[in-house]
Amino acid sequence: MSTPPTPRGSSRQNITSLQSHILSEEARYPGSTGDFTWILSALSLAAKAIAAKVRIARLEDVLGDHGSANVHGETQQKLDVIANDILMTCLGNRPSIALVASEEDEEPTILRRGSEGGKYCVIFDPLDGSSNLDVCVSVGTIFSILKNDPSVSGAVETLCQPGSRQVAAGYILYGSSTVFVLTTGNGVDMFVLDPSIGSFVLVQSKIRVPPTGRIYSVNEANRDSFPAGISRYLDWAHHNGYSSRYIGSMVADIHRTLLKGGVFLYPPTKKNPEGKLRLMYEANPIAMVVEQAGGQAVAITGGGSARILDIEPRSIHQRTSVVIGSRDEVEAVLRHG
Repeated sequence: MSTPPTPRGSSRQNITSLQSHILSEEARYPGSTGDFTWILSALSLAAKAIAAKVRIARLEDVLGDHGSANVHGETQQKLDVIANDILMTCLGNRPSIALVASEEDEEPTILRRGSEGGKYCVIFDPLDGSSNLDVCVSVGTIFSILKNDPSVSGAVETLCQPGSRQVAAGYILYGSSTVFVLTTGNGVDMFVLDPSIGSFVLVQSKIRVPPTGRIYSVNEANRDSFPAGISRYLDWAHHNGYSSRYIGSMVADIHRTLLKGGVFLYPPTKKNPEGKLRLMYEANPIAMVVEQAGGQAVAITGGGSARILDIEPRSIHQRTSVVIGSRDEVEAVLRHG
C-alpha cells in the first residue's frame, strides 16, 4: 500500500490558522472574553476582501484617482476608498470596538461608548502605497489597536495615546502572496493567506530582525533637503558597501527590513520638517512590530532623536520622521548626527 503524499512539502506539520493561533494565545490569560479575538478576526476578513480587490483591480477598472482628496490633501486612489469602506464595515460589526480612525477620514468614527461595551479603538491606514497599484507594486494595510478609556470624553483625546500603550499592531502586505504580520506584545508572528482553504496560516513565529544588514531604504531624491546627519550617514553607507533598496511602499520596504535586516529611513525635509509619515497609524504600529522583533524605531528631532513609541500624540493625523530597522543599523544612522 502506497504512503499518501505529505501536504505542504516534505515535512509533516500541523496547520495553524490565524484564528486558532489567537485563541491559543488568549487561552493563556484567564478571564479572557474573546472580544480581542473578534477584532483580529475582523481585520483578517477585511484583509481577504482587500486582497481579492487588489488582485482584480485592473480587470474591474478600479485603479487610478478617485477624483477626491483625503484629509492630508493627497489624491485618493479608487482602491483607497474601497479598502477604507471594507475595513469600516468589518470593524463596525464588532461589538467591542468603541472608535475607529483612518488615514482617509478627518475625524474618528464613534461606534459605541464604553458603557455600551466599547473596549478597544482601532486606527489604520487602509492601503499604504496605493499609488503604486497602477504598476503592480506591493501595497499594504497598517493597523494599531488601543484600549478605550471611558473616562476620557473626546474621541480624539481617547485615541491620542503614545504607541507604547498599543495592545496590538501589525500590517497586511498584498504582494506575490498576502502576508499578515502581527504582534500582541509577545513577539511577532507571520501568517500567509492560503487561497485553497481561505485562511491565514502561520508560517513563522517569533520573528527576529537581524541585528545588522548592509541595506538602507530611503528616497534619495530628497537628499538635498535632508538634515546634515542623514547626508553624512549616506556618504558613510556608500563608502562601506551598503546597497540601496527603496520600493516606495512602506509596508513592502519594512517587510524586507524585518526579514533581511537593514534600515528604513523617512527623514525630515525642508518641505516636511516634522517628517511625512503619520505617527499613529503608520509609525507607531510599525515601530511596535519592529521593536517586538528586536529592532529599533526612532524619530529624528531638532534636538537629536526620540523613541517613536514614547512620543505623545497631539492629533490623530500628526506626522513624524522615522528611522526603523536593525538595531545596529539604526545606531549607525544616529552616530552621524
